[in-house]
Amino acid sequence: MAGITLQGSSHREAPGITKTPKLDGSDFYMFRSYETGRSEFVTLLANYSPLQDVYGGPNFFTLDDDGAYEIHIDNDGDAREDITFQFRFTNTNKNLTVPVGDKDVAIPLINIGPIGPGPLNTANLNVKETYTLNVIRGDRRTGRRHAVTNASTGSPTLRKPVDRIGDKSIQANDPTAYNTYANAHIYPINIPGCQTDGRVFVGQRREGFVVNLAEAFDLINTNPLGPVDGETNSLAAKNVTTLALEVPIDCLVDNDPVIGGWTTASRVDDKDRRGWDFWGGAPGRFEQVSRLGSPLVNELVIGLKDKDFFNAAEPKEDARFATYVTNPTLPALIQALFNVTAPATPRSDLVAVFLTGVSGLNQPNNVRPAEMLRLNTATAPVASGQQNSLGVIAGDNAGFPNGRRPGDDVVDIALRAVEGILLSPAPGSFPAFTDGALVNATIAYAPNGTITASPTFRLFRDSFPYLQTPISGSPNPLH
Repeated sequence: MAGITLQGSSHREAPGITKTPKLDGSDFYMFRSYETGRSEFVTLLANYSPLQDVYGGPNFFTLDDDGAYEIHIDNDGDAREDITFQFRFTNTNKNLTVPVGDKDVAIPLINIGPIGPGPLNTANLNVKETYTLNVIRGDRRTGRRHAVTNASTGSPTLRKPVDRIGDKSIQANDPTAYNTYANAHIYPINIPGCQTDGRVFVGQRREGFVVNLAEAFDLINTNPLGPVDGETNSLAAKNVTTLALEVPIDCLVDNDPVIGGWTTASRVDDKDRRGWDFWGGAPGRFEQVSRLGSPLVNELVIGLKDKDFFNAAEPKEDARFATYVTNPTLPALIQALFNVTAPATPRSDLVAVFLTGVSGLNQPNNVRPAEMLRLNTATAPVASGQQNSLGVIAGDNAGFPNGRRPGDDVVDIALRAVEGILLSPAPGSFPAFTDGALVNATIAYAPNGTITASPTFRLFRDSFPYLQTPISGSPNPLH
């Protein structure tokens, strides 16, 4: 029973990934952009390095410059990537010093004075974070590779804003300054092969995954049929690092409006960066350690002994994990704990949710079963105020499992799916299984995890990159 895990969407979900937290992919979102005027784009959000405490200095949360962070798109249903967006990071220590007696001595901190709010106002910043983004068409290691560039400057090198150290470090205790500074790192990008520019942002964001974490870990030590807003959001005071892309729909689809997507992170044995333009033996240099498509799969579905194998696998290899989907263990564990009868097996309904997409909704033509998040790009987006956080099971076909938006309550949806709502003749009266932590596109959470009416703490915003400015721990209280 200790195998019940309803933690964040992929936070420390496998034994191996705990060793490399910078490569830990925690959430993946893929949806048609619902920002005004951007409906012909798809937004892709890949979150990494989860559970960031706001006081996590002095080094804070740089990404791994020995890692490759990738977002993959399958646009023909064959469980193989057709387009890969690959991020590589470089962290440059500027070695700032201060005079101490007759010597200049290197400082121990990430900054020596205020930063921003302009993106180039970083003379006081001790570590400069930059990244490159490449688009690869075909196989992720051997396909055609092209640099994505800043559409305004033509540069292939993009800047990542420093994490929210605290408000004194971002221009004299002005709590709005970090938002101005971070927004200046949203770049228009030229994606080779696309006729329309996209957008990119990489930086720290407020954690948008909502879950009653503590009780969920403790053998679901809460009432799974209680109020949907009866528990606190355990992650309300946490931050995360987001890789955000907005790509024109016509640049992602082929002959089918349905696309599949997932994110991976790999350790790369490439210290001197040779081989990135001349691929030679490059495939052997990658060790994939993190993988995430649909939320909660490695937590709720994959057995403990296979969690690391799943993180290292590609979708085309997913036949080995099929038993976990057709004969899921979570309903049996819930039956043992709460005497709720588990649906009969084998479960074809969960095959549709996790492996093929739902027929008539987001199943590709000639689909090969494989775990990934699938989106029908022909489904119109829904504005934030009109979204239903229960997505498809509540009649909002623009929500999970047809892609995933930030405000989709994937924990409650997944609980109801594994308990058989798709098998029910009366889904409208199906038991409202819940973890008790409510989320929707317009909700606001105070840092203590309670719902608030204050717009200051709104969890999401209505524009790219949709996830909100990170929480600051200084000056207290959290804000």
